[in-house]
Amino acid sequence: MSFEKLDLHPIYNKSAQIESELNGILNNAHKKKLDFIEIIPGKGSGQLKEKVLRFFNQKDIRLKYSRLDVDNKNFGRIFVYFNWNKLK
Repeated sequence: MSFEKLDLHPIYNKSAQIESELNGILNNAHKKKLDFIEIIPGKGSGQLKEKVLRFFNQKDIRLKYSRLDVDNKNFGRIFVYFNWNKLK
């Protein structure tokens, strides 16, 4: 299984950079046809996690992945899955 991980801890307070990094890993996933990406917003107050979830809920972004899961065992992880047979 091919995947990449993005840890947002180092840039948690840099809103523009966070969105840029999320776009970057999503574009990279498309280029490399990754099975999934793992985003680590951390546990903190939950604000960063909500920002990440809002990003992935944007209409144009939702078209770029198949499924999004929040790790039930670790509050600070989000998985974004790709099914390349169904995606454009």
